[in-house]
Amino acid sequence: MTEPLARFEITSAQIEHVVGAFYTRVRAHHLLGPVFATHVTDWAEHEAKIARFWKGAILHQPGYEGSPMMAHRRAGNVFAGHFPVWLGLFDDTLRRELDPLAAAGWSALAHRIGAGLRMGVADVGKAPADAPVLR
Repeated sequence: MTEPLARFEITSAQIEHVVGAFYTRVRAHHLLGPVFATHVTDWAEHEAKIARFWKGAILHQPGYEGSPMMAHRRAGNVFAGHFPVWLGLFDDTLRRELDPLAAAGWSALAHRIGAGLRMGVADVGKAPADAPVLR
């Protein structure tokens, strides 16, 4: 059986670098910084966990354990409006740190994942019979 191919050309070290650069910017961001500061006490541990997530999503490497949807839904201070801001900052970081093809590939994946997370967060607290928020 062959290994699954990476979604686009990128190394594990590049993923770690982008994650670190992104969270440096998040910590300084006026809107996102306080949201993350409520939950993250060990930034090195958080960045390593998120790097494992992206390595799994992009390179198909094992190692990430968790449910991003549940983490975002349970946070209590993560709202649907945060996702466009997060994605904008992430896209800018990708463009700064990677070649255009890798940045575009990772951005497309992040936007797909972000759309699902945004919808999941928007639906927190809704009755099962209520229509889901799709925008």
